[in-house]
Order: sequence, then structure tokens, then C-alpha cells
Amino acid sequence: MGFCLGLAGFGIVSPGAEAAPGRNVILVVADDHRHDFMGFHPGAPEWLETPAMDSMAARGAHLVNAFVTTSLCSPARASILTGQYMHRHGIVDNQRPEPAGTTFFPQYLQRAGVATALVGKWHMGHADDRPRPGFDHWASFPGQGEYFDPTLNLNGQRRRFEGYDADVLTTEALRWLSEERPKDRPFYLHLAFKAPHFPFTPAARHQGRYAGKPIPYPDTLARTEQNYRTQPRWVRERRQSIHGIDHMETGRFDHDPVPSFADWYYGYCEAIHSVDENLGRLLRYLEERGLAETTMVIYTSDGGFHLGEHGFYDKRDAFEPSMRVPLLVWAPGLIRPGTRIEPMVQNIDLAPTILEVMRVATPPEAQFAGQSFLPLLEGRAVPWREHVLYEYHWEWNFPATPTMLAIRTREHKYVYYHGIWDIDSFHDLLLDPAERHNLIEVPAYQDRIRVLRETLFNEFAARGGLDAPLRIPAGERLDQRKLP
Repeated sequence: MGFCLGLAGFGIVSPGAEAAPGRNVILVVADDHRHDFMGFHPGAPEWLETPAMDSMAARGAHLVNAFVTTSLCSPARASILTGQYMHRHGIVDNQRPEPAGTTFFPQYLQRAGVATALVGKWHMGHADDRPRPGFDHWASFPGQGEYFDPTLNLNGQRRRFEGYDADVLTTEALRWLSEERPKDRPFYLHLAFKAPHFPFTPAARHQGRYAGKPIPYPDTLARTEQNYRTQPRWVRERRQSIHGIDHMETGRFDHDPVPSFADWYYGYCEAIHSVDENLGRLLRYLEERGLAETTMVIYTSDGGFHLGEHGFYDKRDAFEPSMRVPLLVWAPGLIRPGTRIEPMVQNIDLAPTILEVMRVATPPEAQFAGQSFLPLLEGRAVPWREHVLYEYHWEWNFPATPTMLAIRTREHKYVYYHGIWDIDSFHDLLLDPAERHNLIEVPAYQDRIRVLRETLFNEFAARGGLDAPLRIPAGERLDQRKLP
């Protein structure tokens, strides 16, 4: 299948498609922003301020049930950019670079004549900030980057900037939109913030903004028998790990003085507010420059984050705060204001959605694992998935979280834990949305558990996703190991 450029409608038209014009697309990706920490969301602290996100939901669409396929920075970002599960794209941790020959969906946009830019976090290859295929303009940094005064690789030349990361990245994105992008071509902008990634750090102007506000501590935070009686053993033990609340209480961090849980909580919210402020700058620019009616803005995150649930303050696992993310879409004239979308979508759906929005034909070799949710945005009834899949592989440097595969429906979730002597998990999400009670041994649920387990393994087997990757520990090489 070929590509053809239809600039008359300021969009790209795939062969045989309708003549309706496509749109420019801006994808904004935050880091570890959980699904319910937006001001308009009923699960958010009542004092959290996110006017830009609130506006996107009110004037566009809120996809209520959005999930990542792996809640970890590099694998999740790779899934966004390839439209593939982690076992397919091969980036299974935060150190590993993308395999040679990996294709990112912006390469298809480039081939169709779209102007493309990446500004911000890439994080595939922990120390590698070199420009990657698919982007005409590149402004990124190695690994996690720095919250203040970041050094960006600008199309191969490094330059240090002064200021807060999200401020700097938004300014650079707006500069590209204003000064460098070709004005006679549609554009795709990938804007990826570091915030609110740990250690949760807001812009200096927002430091302490929420100090002293009442914290709605989660019910499963407490170290009680009720919270752990039915959970797998690793859940209780993770409390004392580097990703656990009890470990936080001991003060084993490279910070002086050691922050309290409340300090972390406020910092997380203040960092989200800092992101929202820059999201608002972007939306205002589009409206002031007359680009709003021809552009779709998508806001999401590479993963969620626990803030005390089950005694955790990390992601990686298949509990709801970890695997659910915000997903907002604003496209004036295309999406009915206040649209609320209930079907489950995943980060692997972003690539095919963006191609369809921009009227770029998906080449046969792409074979995206996800599907376009543009019909859902437009209010059209289309066949849709009844469950989502999730995967995470154990990391030698963060050993408290086991390898797991999960399947989630609207009502239930089954999680298989691999390589540990423990029980699996099964939760009734309608009766127990906090996932406090593990029902894996309840007789009344055994038939449902069997069906979900078979579906999980059959689908991963069909996709080639049952091979566990092994990574050599840091500092070792294969030639250093003695063979028997």
C-alpha cells in the first residue's frame, strides 16, 4: 500500500479513503502521571489544580479506561512509538536501547510528507541522546534527564538551557512550531516531559504550593492484616523494598533531610501542576495562532504511580494505580465537548490512531498490536476489545517486583506471577476497585479465573510473548563467565 500527500485539505489522504481532511497531531507524554490525578477527576485531591487538563476534558474527550501495556518508562515509550507490546519491540527495561532496525510510527508520517519533531524525553538507551529515525527535528537528553538547567541534543549539537525542564521543553516546542516547521505541510509534534517522575520536583515557583493540604490517604496504605491477609506474599514484602512506604520511613535515600511521605505527595501534585501549566501554554498558542481547528492534541503518560496504595510508591506492577493513565484528546470541531469514552484503550492504540487522524495509510509491515480509537472519539460504534493485556519482566536491579502477566476486563483482573513461590491474584473490580481482596482461592470465582488464565496464556503464546528475557547484571560481560 502506498502513500499520497493531499495538502489541499491540510492533511494526508490514504488511497481509497474519504476526502475528509486530516489534522496535525501533538502528542504530549508525561512521566508517571496516574489516571486519577487531574482536577476534574473524582479520585483526585480536591485541591489539585489542573485547569488545562480540565479544559481538555470539558472541550474534548476523556478516555476513562486508558492503560499501558507495561508500566515502566522505556518499554512504555517504545510501545507508544511502535504500537507493539514489550515482548515484540524488545525494550524490557530502562537501560536497554531499541534493537537495530526498530521502526517508529513517525517514520511512516515522514514518508507521507508530514513534518515531525520530538522534544523531550526519549529514554531508550539510558545514556543515548542521539537523534532517532522518524524525526525532522530532535531536541532530547539522555536517560531520565535533569529537572533544572537541562542540556539538550539539538539535532546533533548539545546546548545547555536554563530553567525548569517542562518550561524549557515547551518553549523549544513552541519555537519549532513558530519558527522552524514547514508551514505548507501538516505536522506531528511529540512533546515528552520528565515530570512528575521521581524525585517529584515542581517548578521552583510552585514549590510548597500544596504544603499542609489534607492528604486523602488510600485505604490500603495501612500495615494491617486486613490489607494483606489474601494478597500474595511479595505485596507485603515490597513495603520494605526501595519501592515501599516502610523503606521510605527508614530514610534510606540520598537526600538530606529525608522527605516525609507528605512531602513526596505534595511534590508529586506540584509537579503535575507544573506540567498542566505548560500544557496550557501549548493550547493557548494553538488557539492564538489559528491552529486549533486543524490540530488534535493528545495528553497521556508512560505509566501510573502508586501513592501509598498497598504500601507502594512506584509502578511496574499490574494494580490499577500503576497500569492506568490519563488520556485526554482535544480537537475542536471533531470531538463533541465533554465526550466520555468508557471502552478500554491502551498505549499501543496511539500509533494507529494518529496515522488515521492524519490520513496516513498504515503499511502492511507495521502490524500494530493496537487499533485506532478515532471512531470512539467521533462517537461511532465499532467492534472493540473486551479485555486488555499487561506484562512486566523482573529486573535484577529492582528485585522486589516479580515477572507478571495480567488480563483485565471491565469486571475482573487476573494476574499471573512467574518465578516465585506464591499465589496469583484475582480481583473483582466492580465490588473492590481498590483491589484489597485477592479472590484467587474463592470457589465461586474458579470458573472465571480458569477462563481468564487460558485466555491470557493463549493470547501471549499466539503473540510470541511467553519468552522471558534475561539481562546480564551490571559490570559483567559474557566472556567473564566461566563455562562448565
